[in-house]
Amino acid sequence: MKFSSLAFSLSMLLSSVSAFSPSSVRPLQNSVASTTLSQRDATEVAVNGDATKTTEDSANWSSNMLNDIRLSVSEKAKTVVSVTKSGTLCTKSNHDGIEGAPFGSFVDYVLDDEGNPVLMMNDMSMHTININSDAGGLVTLFAQFTGKKTEDKGQDVSRCSITGRVEKIDPETAEDIDILRMRYSIAHAYADQVMDSPRFAFYRIKPEKVYFVGGFGVLAKWVPVDEYKHAASDILAMEAGDIVSKLNKEHMDDLQLTATHMLGCTNIERIRVTNFDRLGFDVRVTTKGMRKNKLLTDEFRIGFRIPVISVEDAKSEILKIFQEAWEIGNGYDWGEEDEAGDDVPIVKIAADSLD
Repeated sequence: MKFSSLAFSLSMLLSSVSAFSPSSVRPLQNSVASTTLSQRDATEVAVNGDATKTTEDSANWSSNMLNDIRLSVSEKAKTVVSVTKSGTLCTKSNHDGIEGAPFGSFVDYVLDDEGNPVLMMNDMSMHTININSDAGGLVTLFAQFTGKKTEDKGQDVSRCSITGRVEKIDPETAEDIDILRMRYSIAHAYADQVMDSPRFAFYRIKPEKVYFVGGFGVLAKWVPVDEYKHAASDILAMEAGDIVSKLNKEHMDDLQLTATHMLGCTNIERIRVTNFDRLGFDVRVTTKGMRKNKLLTDEFRIGFRIPVISVEDAKSEILKIFQEAWEIGNGYDWGEEDEAGDDVPIVKIAADSLD
């Protein structure tokens, strides 16, 4: 039998990942690591009134597993704001004829240790004038994720709005001023040229409301400010677009094997990876229905056994999953109690039908 190109290279990498879980990475609970194939079959979430198992215990078990292998909304919001270093600042206009109207400005920013956006602004900029003329007023910073080679564009991308009040940072009393200056210089190359000018100053937005949108037609939710502040951004955010693109373009055979032998899909018309992060990845599978011209589209979440902390770790985890799907498809039995793929946490997260 011939291995697929990606699965074959696993022989060099099978033992490369150690169970490392730094404090900034949310670990998987034991219930996920011990998932059996029969349990996996019972993890479908009811969508459009359809579910394999509808007992309360099954629903709770499935929900808990999904929480373990998928970023929380607060982590997604923190990731967008952390990775995106520029956005639109909305202030209340003070200009003649448009007093009180929303005024949008393109701005750069960094985050402080609590996740508060920090901006370096010119005192002559219109948004600075608006802020100074509306002391204590609310502003909104809108950030939209733009990772490398992401396939999502326009309204399909994740975005986050932070609404709060602006405080001017006093460089003489702010304990984190040196850290903020360093972060700003690293994130924005021009900063060193103007940072010491008396016309520029640092301003901090103290969030009062956080709103996250996952993309067009998907999750949109208000995020508690405390949860946002304590959330960890995804370490793979900048590389996720590259990984998704490569999987969809170069490893279709491996995805087909995974959908067939680990997700239990048949008559597959199309399969693609739609999302990727340190806890796992989402797969959308379109299959032929029972009736003619009937297509069924299901979404699955395939989790990693451990949270990954680098691109190389992510590659290794993917290789393991693809290898185990190949082993199942080719009838390999290594004489162990657990079958290949039994401990891969998988949840069916959505189901839909397209006529």
